[in-house]
Amino acid sequence: MQNQKKIILVKDTNMDKETSSMIDKFLFGLRERGLSEDVKVIRAADLNIYNKGVVVKIWPENITYANVKKDDIDLIIHRTVENGKNIDELLVSETNKQLRIVLRNCGIIDPEKIDDYLDNEGYCALAKVLSEYSPDEVIEQMKISGLRGRGGGGFPTWMKWNFAKAQKEETKYIICNADEGDPGAYMDRSVLEGDPHSVIEGMIIAGYTVGAQKGYLYIRAEYPLAIKRITLAINQAREKGLLGDNILGTDFSFDLDVRLGAGAFVCGEETALIASIEGKRGCPSPRPPYPSVNGLWGKPTIINNVETLANIAPILHNGGDWFASIGTEKSKGTKVFALTGKVNNSSLIEVPMGTTLRDIVYNIGGGVLNNKKIKAVQTGGPSGGVIPENLLDTSIDYENLQRLGSIMGSGGMIVMDEDDCMVDIAKFYLQFCVDESCGKCAPCRIGGKQMLNILSNISEGKGDLEDISSLKRISQALQKASLCGLGQTAPNPVVSTLKHFEEEYIEHINEKICRAKKCSLLSIYEIIEEKCKRCSLCQRSCPVEAINGNREVGFTIDQEKCIKCGKCFEVCKFEAVSL
Repeated sequence: MQNQKKIILVKDTNMDKETSSMIDKFLFGLRERGLSEDVKVIRAADLNIYNKGVVVKIWPENITYANVKKDDIDLIIHRTVENGKNIDELLVSETNKQLRIVLRNCGIIDPEKIDDYLDNEGYCALAKVLSEYSPDEVIEQMKISGLRGRGGGGFPTWMKWNFAKAQKEETKYIICNADEGDPGAYMDRSVLEGDPHSVIEGMIIAGYTVGAQKGYLYIRAEYPLAIKRITLAINQAREKGLLGDNILGTDFSFDLDVRLGAGAFVCGEETALIASIEGKRGCPSPRPPYPSVNGLWGKPTIINNVETLANIAPILHNGGDWFASIGTEKSKGTKVFALTGKVNNSSLIEVPMGTTLRDIVYNIGGGVLNNKKIKAVQTGGPSGGVIPENLLDTSIDYENLQRLGSIMGSGGMIVMDEDDCMVDIAKFYLQFCVDESCGKCAPCRIGGKQMLNILSNISEGKGDLEDISSLKRISQALQKASLCGLGQTAPNPVVSTLKHFEEEYIEHINEKICRAKKCSLLSIYEIIEEKCKRCSLCQRSCPVEAINGNREVGFTIDQEKCIKCGKCFEVCKFEAVSL
């Protein structure tokens, strides 16, 4: 398959019908030219290019076109497929800053056909492990590789596996944590949709290594395509003898099932996830004992996330030394990020550990939208923190991000510009954590709500300087006393914004202003007389009759009555209302 040309299309999320009709036109055009036996058309899950309409990639030449229309199809077939020439007006140049290990097959194989995965060295690592490696030798290779858990904590994968392997229980389990709940995150979903067999292969190898016979993929129900493709992949693997009894003719047996989550963020925590699979309410339990010793139904259980498992096969196929040669001293390999926010090229990226944030934002992300000044980058989702512009040359690894008051997390990365308010950002993430708290422990249940109330008061001009000390004090209590990672890390956005942007908090409190104009109750709306056309639309739209005047004398806003709803600002067509 590597030597076979194939045209790959990827769609914008709102372009299903258009993409399907374009695939049909490709197929028709190839048949007309007698190329249908030599060229394959695939709907790809990910080509690492977003916000550019329909994308077409010609492989193995690795030619990529964006914003492709139906009228371009005949030209692509004639000029590029038949004659190997580029179409400059459609061509997209891709950065070489990335290194795709986890995403190695996304956009190259048809995720619904196991033969495509097999043709790209799929299940070669499993065959090698079952024929050449003992479980101890697999552990050794994982130790050499330096792979750390990509779900957020960064715990050494080999060590977790070794704990479970050492248990004498006959029944053990492997769980794939695909409960991806961070706002703006879609890393796990993309892998499950684009390369489901890579996760399955990793789970089988994990099962062989620790002595497990059964595995579960825990996927939130909001991911119907991922569920469909992983279920299909499981059935295909069974048919090929890669799952079930006596895998590849050996004495090793292992099988998989899918369990659906209802979208509770707290179920990303290991013990809450286990409770959910067992049919209980998804609440965390005190640790120790850890799941690797006492997990699902009281048995030793390994829980790894999608990205961690997708790394397993390449490591075992190429050797631990190969993986260890990538990245930094303590953080090996690559990391997948969902790069979103105020950036020109929002995309799913995979970069070697040690890449700087500035490289990611400017060389991969194409810089900040509308040439605005960058203010910060937020990593780690609701559990992470913000990193200001002056620290963007920091290389990304577990230790550096933690030192800056953030975390790696599962891979969310949001770019913020000068129009973002740090108080508002902290309030947004804390509101998310308060809503998602299971309420089992008092520090998280009560402390989170107290912090949210304080932030709300500050954003409404009702705060005082003592509130800053209270936020810091309650944050420490949550970090030390909360039962699980949700409560322990919920204060991170507050702590990091206070660390790097405390002056904004002080402005909100002392001067009653929001420099980004995001806190509406601190905003002052005024009508600019020379721009006003006296159309009266603002007056008619005001819900509290705070706009005085008429079309003859003009209009003014009564600041005592104004509730800062912003309706006048929204409806004015002449930019006559200032904020």
